Amino acid sequence: MNILLWVVYPYLSIAILVGGLIWRHRYDKFGWTTRSSQLYESTVLRWGSPLFHFGVLMVLIGHIGGLLVPKAWTEAVGVTEHTYHLMAVFIGTVAGLCTLIGLGILIARRRLTGPVFAATTRNDKAMYVVLAGVIVLGLLATVRANVLGDGYDYRETVSPWFRSLFYLSPDPDVMAGVPVGFQIHILAAFALFAFWPFTRLVHAFSAPVGYATRPYVVYRSRDERPGLRPARPGWEGPPRLPNPRRNRSRSRR
Repeated sequence: MNILLWVVYPYLSIAILVGGLIWRHRYDKFGWTTRSSQLYESTVLRWGSPLFHFGVLMVLIGHIGGLLVPKAWTEAVGVTEHTYHLMAVFIGTVAGLCTLIGLGILIARRRLTGPVFAATTRNDKAMYVVLAGVIVLGLLATVRANVLGDGYDYRETVSPWFRSLFYLSPDPDVMAGVPVGFQIHILAAFALFAFWPFTRLVHAFSAPVGYATRPYVVYRSRDERPGLRPARPGWEGPPRLPNPRRNRSRSRR
């Protein structure tokens, strides 16, 4: 069971993530978008979206630092375990709450605003459920272990195991002693990774690389130009065309 959960399952999720991104970019380039609903409603979106994206960015930075940076490196630069623990718990909790509150605002907006809800697909609903589940499980695990409990240093177990996935030599026995809350959070996160390429979250892998080299957008002026007839007032009808019969009769005379 440990091999299935902590070796097979993570590699399967990563393979689906990479393969799904390649497939989506190859066969669904025009669908590689957030499908923004700002056109339907922008007031609530203006509050929920920045809060959610700020929280996600902070959570991502915290996870990168905690999972990919070895504990010996932070101690080598003078950051003690106690200091790192306080910073991680405080910043992580604030970032998680910002993400959860922002996501709650976005979900409420999508459900309560008629046009936005009409544009919501089943895929969007499933994505919101999985994403909210990962965030809530992470917050619960952090609060239960580090606020209500005696604390847990995941950098001694989860971090080495996560890095070993990239070394192609994962040790599933390391994860056996990890608290259940963290285990469920990790399993849910890998489920989100596998689901990611097939949702609107795929826009997170977009980067404006071609922005600096793309051609300029040409705007043509509609101002009055010399030699052109000025615009007619609204009550003036269309110009009268000459009557060809009248011209013929005059020419015969």
